[in-house]
Amino acid sequence: MTTAEQTDHFVSPFSRLQRNHGLEHATLHMLAERHPHLSLAGHSDLGGFWILGNVETDELRGAVDEALARMRGGEHGLAIHPNCGTNFVTTGALAGIAAWIGMLGAGHDTREKVERLPVVIGLATVALLAGQPLGLLVQARVTTSGYPGALEVVDIQPSRRGRVRAHRVTTRG
Repeated sequence: MTTAEQTDHFVSPFSRLQRNHGLEHATLHMLAERHPHLSLAGHSDLGGFWILGNVETDELRGAVDEALARMRGGEHGLAIHPNCGTNFVTTGALAGIAAWIGMLGAGHDTREKVERLPVVIGLATVALLAGQPLGLLVQARVTTSGYPGALEVVDIQPSRRGRVRAHRVTTRG
């Protein structure tokens, strides 16, 4: 068995998660093209992903199939989504670190903390500005993959999460 064949038989859990996450984002892009004002969310895991929102199962199936085909056709950037949690976590972490740095040495003195507030706000603002492009970079390099490889959709099951309509997209490969 060649190395390439061995690679096809074993997929690391992290790679599987990245590819599911990429397909989730690409699917959300397809749905947004069709319904620009529809509010949707997604969540990926090792077994596939969830799409939350008011979408019909057949329409979701079409969006998933189109997303997979377009990614395989070279549109790897569909794996990156501006509203991904990775962006929010990256930006929040940077802003939190900036605020912490701004308060270093302030001790317990409330007056000194209040006097430092403009500096902290400035540092947090810079962190927020840096967080957007950095979050996209973290997505591209760490949390998603635009290369689906042998990933395939096994099943799509509709369900409800309270009042929210949801679909479980199960994948393998």
